[in-house]
Amino acid sequence: MATPMSASRFLERLRAEGATVVEVGDWEHHNRNHVGPWGPVHGVMIHHTVTKGSAHTVELCRKGYEGLPGPLCLGVITKDGRVHLVGYGRANHAGLGDDDVLRAVIAETALPPDNEANTDGNRHFYGFECENLGDGKDPWPQAQLEAIERVSAAVCRHHGWTERSVIGHLEWQPGKVDPRGFTMASMRARIRERL
Repeated sequence: MATPMSASRFLERLRAEGATVVEVGDWEHHNRNHVGPWGPVHGVMIHHTVTKGSAHTVELCRKGYEGLPGPLCLGVITKDGRVHLVGYGRANHAGLGDDDVLRAVIAETALPPDNEANTDGNRHFYGFECENLGDGKDPWPQAQLEAIERVSAAVCRHHGWTERSVIGHLEWQPGKVDPRGFTMASMRARIRERL
C-alpha cells in the first residue's frame, strides 16, 4: 500500500534516474481525480499508443479523444526516448482489470492469467504510454526501451518495489496486447538489473 508521490517528487525521481523529461503544459494538475481516487498505488503499467508521430501522440495522450478524456497516462515515451509529462494523478490508461493480477503485483509474485475485468486500474497504477504502432513490426529504438526502463525503475526505487511491480496492459486487462514488440519479462529483467 503506497501513497502516490507528489508531482514535484515524481519529476525529481525521473530526472535522478537519468530520464530526459519534457514538461507539457500544466501537467502537474491535469488529471481525472474528480471522477475517483488515485491511490493507493501498487505499480507501473506500460502501454503502446497505436499512433505515429511524436507531437500527435503527445497531444492525443494529453487531451484524449471522444469517449475517453485525457490525460491517458502520466508520461508519453516517444521514439527518441524523451518522457513527455502530460498529467499527474488519476489518468484514463488502465481501465478495469483483474483483481488477482493486482494481488500478485502487490505481493510481487508471478502474475496469474488476466481473465477478469473487475478492478479499477486507473486508481492503482502509474501509467506510461509509448509511441508505437503496436503491430509487432514498428521498431522499439534502444533509447525508447531505455527510457521505459528508467521511468519504471525511478518509480519502483521511490516506493521500494521490485521489477515485479511493473506490468504491461496485456497482463492486466483481458483482450489487450500492449506493449507489443518486446516482452514484459525482458523489460522486467532490465529494470531488475538497474535496481
